[in-house]
Parts: sequence; structure tokens; C-alpha cells
Amino acid sequence: MNALILVDLQYDFCQLGALEVPDGNAVIPVANALMPHFELVLATQDWHPANHKSFAANHLFRQPGQVIDLNGLEQILWPIHCVQESYGAELVDELDQTKISKIFQKGTDPEIDSYSGFFDNGHRKATGLGDYLKEKGVTSVFVMGLALDYCVKFTALDAQALGFKTYLVQDGCRAVNMQETDGQQAIEELKAKGVTIVDSQDVATLV
Repeated sequence: MNALILVDLQYDFCQLGALEVPDGNAVIPVANALMPHFELVLATQDWHPANHKSFAANHLFRQPGQVIDLNGLEQILWPIHCVQESYGAELVDELDQTKISKIFQKGTDPEIDSYSGFFDNGHRKATGLGDYLKEKGVTSVFVMGLALDYCVKFTALDAQALGFKTYLVQDGCRAVNMQETDGQQAIEELKAKGVTIVDSQDVATLV
């Protein structure tokens, strides 16, 4: 079985959001167009407590973009975003959520960040997504969403490492691009790890 994984299609990552990904809204129509091709559609949702230590505001004299050591892991500090129960943490209304079978929340532990939909950044705890896919008999996953150079990249890398045939739908992603080439570098890293890069128009012939 093939599964579509929609990564963090939330208000805070879209236009006027607290951590806006440039042109992030453009991926929503891609997601809606792809969902009918899949038996199983899953979503990830950044779901941070307000005291999450990835937020620059929770560190005295720190600014977004600075890097700290957080419990032994390198941590980029971010603006406050996707706080549990907040409007910004909701999946966007334009997304056809009726086709989403299950939502996996991540970043819920204030002591460690979670870019991937499968694990926290230290691979210390799993979200349950990997086991769920295996229980459903999924062998291939197609990953898209926000943002390419962080949560999408690490979700796809973990999917590939867990043994799923992994595809990245590149026109269904947008990057933060803190450095101009971050998005392209993410694609090259995914290719090097065996992830197949496709366009949304090609998906129907692959599933």
C-alpha cells in the first residue's frame, strides 16, 4: 500500500503565520489534488507546549536563528509557533481534512524538538507513525509539506531509514531557506540517501 504524508500544513507555517514559510500556501492545492490517489493519507502536526525550549523567547537574551545546545543536541531557536490549542497550530481550512485518516502530533516534549513526523530530533522517542504505517501494510510513502529543509526533510529521511520506499513530492514543498540554498541542499541530501524525487503530476502513475 502507498501512503501520503502531509507535513505540518498549519497556519503558523503559511501566509502571515508566526513562522511563515515563503509561498507556503502554494502547497495546499497540491495536497488536495494528490489525496484522492491514495488509500491512506496521514498528517503531521507541530504541537508545542508554550514553554518549549526551541522557542527563542524562552531563553533570556536569545533571538530566533541563534543556535544553542539543548540537552545535548544542537538546536536552532525559533519564534513561538504552533502552540498547543492555538489557532496557528491548526491545519489550514483550505486543506481537505476529510481524507486524512490520522494526525500525528510532534514537538510535544518541551525539552526536545521534533522535526520528523517519526521521531524527536534525538531519536529518543517515536511518535507512533512508523508502527502505524507497518500495521497498515504500507510499503511506499510520498512526503510533502512544510518546510522542505526541516520537517519534510527529516520525515523523509526517517521514512527511508525505516525501510519504506520514500518519494518526495518536490512541488508540494516549500523551504524556509534561512540560507538561500537550504531547500536545494535538502533535496540533494534526500537523493543521496535513496529518496526518489518526483513532481505531483507524476504521482498518479506511481501509485
